[in-house]
Amino acid sequence: MDYPVRKILPPGSLCKLSAARWGVCWVNFEALIIAMSAVGGSLLLSLAVCCCYCCCCKRKKSRKPDKSEEKAMREREERRIRQEERRAEMKSRHDEIRKKYGLFKEENPYARFENN
Repeated sequence: MDYPVRKILPPGSLCKLSAARWGVCWVNFEALIIAMSAVGGSLLLSLAVCCCYCCCCKRKKSRKPDKSEEKAMREREERRIRQEERRAEMKSRHDEIRKKYGLFKEENPYARFENN
């Protein structure tokens, strides 16, 4: 029997939905409807999850840093300042020792002149 072209689903008077075929004889119309709805549902669900995930990420990035992040940044800055102070102190101590033993490198009087 030819498929009624004007209707998407065949009317119940012609045949049951489980006996209806679509396009070719081996494609069951009922199975096709179930498969298409499962694929469509999974696509919609994945789209919704992606949108929610993206919205949460944007909200998290645009949010101000919380107290723990600010505290960690302050501690990092304090450690960097202390390290620079220790470096300067060690450099001055090493320079004093070099001066004491005459190892301090002063400008070389025989340095090459630069042509400008």
